[in-house]
Amino acid sequence: MYPINDQEYLKTCAEIARIMSISLSSAKKKVEIQISKLDSKTIEDKRKVANKVLTICLKEKESGLSSVKLFDDLMESLEGNDNFLVED
Repeated sequence: MYPINDQEYLKTCAEIARIMSISLSSAKKKVEIQISKLDSKTIEDKRKVANKVLTICLKEKESGLSSVKLFDDLMESLEGNDNFLVED
């Protein structure tokens, strides 16, 4: 898939990246995957897909299911069970 340089599309992807705390390229990749699944061809269709992904991200953020919270929960260690190497 060739890069999309539409300003509205990129702005939507930037908002997705901000909400999910990921890079812009990762957000664009998530949207592009959805675009390819739906076989969208026109830029208007691609904008609609990006807006749909943004809406889903906003709903997840409101309900407390944001990727940041999930990642933080996964990174917490159990008390007294820090399983990582301090030295080699």
